[in-house]
Amino acid sequence: MTTIDAGRPLAGMARRRTGVGRSLGMVLLYAVLIIVAAVQLFPLVWLLFFSLKNNQEVFNLPPLSLPMNPRWENYEKVWSAGNIDVYFLNSVWITIVATALTVVLASLVTYAVTRMRWKGSKFVLGLFMVAMMIPVHSTLIPLFSLFNDTGLINHPLALILSYVAFNMPITIMILLGFYYALPREVEEAAIIDGCSVNRMYFRIVFPMTASVLATTAIINMIYNWNEFIFVNTFISSDAYKTLTVGVQNFIGQYTTDWGAIGATLMISILPILITFLVLSDRIVEGIAAGSVKG
Repeated sequence: MTTIDAGRPLAGMARRRTGVGRSLGMVLLYAVLIIVAAVQLFPLVWLLFFSLKNNQEVFNLPPLSLPMNPRWENYEKVWSAGNIDVYFLNSVWITIVATALTVVLASLVTYAVTRMRWKGSKFVLGLFMVAMMIPVHSTLIPLFSLFNDTGLINHPLALILSYVAFNMPITIMILLGFYYALPREVEEAAIIDGCSVNRMYFRIVFPMTASVLATTAIINMIYNWNEFIFVNTFISSDAYKTLTVGVQNFIGQYTTDWGAIGATLMISILPILITFLVLSDRIVEGIAAGSVKG
């Protein structure tokens, strides 16, 4: 009895030490996460202050200093006089159309490669994977020549086709692991009930892959929204430009309106930032589902 009673205080002390160690570990973890979050938010805070200054304040004040008189009119100026409203709408509809086409087409290709048996399926999949190794810059001249011959230069269809073509390989690669792991019993039961291939895909397979499709859609949206090279190469008319190149309107030969540039960049960041914050759980869910099932 004496031995047992003597051991109880030692066990209690060990548990307390373990609890203190875990608490310190959590404090350190949260401290590191707070520092990382502050580093990540620094560019956004700097850009917000930057967008509310004039040229003199941009160059004469410290980067994180508040503007003497916040110039909210910078946002009004770029939205009305700077034609940013047109560029913003172009970015929205081009991004949505290109993303929808990419996700649907990539899903169809992945379904055909992974769920159907036909000669050449591995070869087709290999072609898409090889396309991931082609640098974007090496295709600009051939694409420009192709679109020029087909009358698509200075037309939004040139952007949509380019976005779909270059985003298809990475989208298919994300979808592969999930589609390979789908239970075939569900499809076999649907076929026995007389379900056609098209109906089985849109009514059964497509809903089952909603999480991973949402992940690929968000990734495509971020790329399409921020894309610059294709817009700058294929589009010259203000009627079809997007926000990424619209910022150049405030860069002159002799003067540059830095506050207006900051306001334009802030406007271009907010939609994709809000979308990412709202749908970030879907990204993690889709990636986790694909990795576990694959």
